[in-house]
Amino acid sequence: MRWRSFPLPLLLFSFLTLLVGRAAVSGFRICSYNVQKFNTMKAKNYRLIHTLTRIVSRCDICLLQDVFDPKGEAIKILLSSLNRGTDRYEHYSYRSVASEALGKSKEDMQQYVFIYRMQTVNVTDKYQYKGNEYFDRDPFVVQFQSKNTPIEKFILVPLHTNATLAVKEIDRLYDVFEDVSKKWNNTNVMFLGDFHASCAYLTRQDKKNIRLFTDSNFSWLIGDRVDTTVTDKTSCAYDRIVVYGQPFLKAIRPFSARVYNFAKEFKLSKTRVLEVSDHFPVEVRLKSSALLHQATPLLILFSISAVIQSMFSAL
Repeated sequence: MRWRSFPLPLLLFSFLTLLVGRAAVSGFRICSYNVQKFNTMKAKNYRLIHTLTRIVSRCDICLLQDVFDPKGEAIKILLSSLNRGTDRYEHYSYRSVASEALGKSKEDMQQYVFIYRMQTVNVTDKYQYKGNEYFDRDPFVVQFQSKNTPIEKFILVPLHTNATLAVKEIDRLYDVFEDVSKKWNNTNVMFLGDFHASCAYLTRQDKKNIRLFTDSNFSWLIGDRVDTTVTDKTSCAYDRIVVYGQPFLKAIRPFSARVYNFAKEFKLSKTRVLEVSDHFPVEVRLKSSALLHQATPLLILFSISAVIQSMFSAL
């Protein structure tokens, strides 16, 4: 028997089966992280950028907030670290799409930055919302498309509120929703970011004045009792993820919305964690598309067929 004649198709189909099967298991991860004054100086800290790379590389899309990088140098360093091609980061390639510097004070001009995997998602459009009378940092809205999710096209709306104006700014996200959903004829909208939606900045009484709470079409995936902060001095659900409508909600993997405590995951001291930020990232996973679920058993059958054919041809 010429057994050497069949390993190639076997390995090929087995690889495809494992690849698609893995995508179905892991799902599609969207993350949000307040990186606390992330600038070139922080990016040049090798230990810090290594930690941040490990965090961002887990996500198909990762929103970074509180970025001070008008020349793009800090994000370039982070992307270089993500794209260096090691096995640890699974050979994904990453790109970024960033807002202009936003704010009402020259000393506090921040950017929203989305970093995303080129192999799993692409940007179809972007839009800088203009509502300076309502927001300190207007949402930088991006529409993404991915064949790995059931909804395919979805809109991400980031917001890093002014803490003292959190109630008003969160309520105004309703107006942003109406604007962008009409603009792109798409109601698959997710809001995410450091809303300061907890503790002294947003009380139970305040919810009556926020349309994202009073309208039952909006689902808050990070609960009020969750602590998204690092220090022991605070226990507040500042960072949130909110989705609109049943189609988007059904596309979410149940119970996948959570705080990512990378201190425990990476076994880091609180000092190391605070080098990056005094917030933890929050994340949610979308289910895999129906196509992936259907493709997995088909690839298994093809693999078995390839093995049988190769064995017979070797006789």
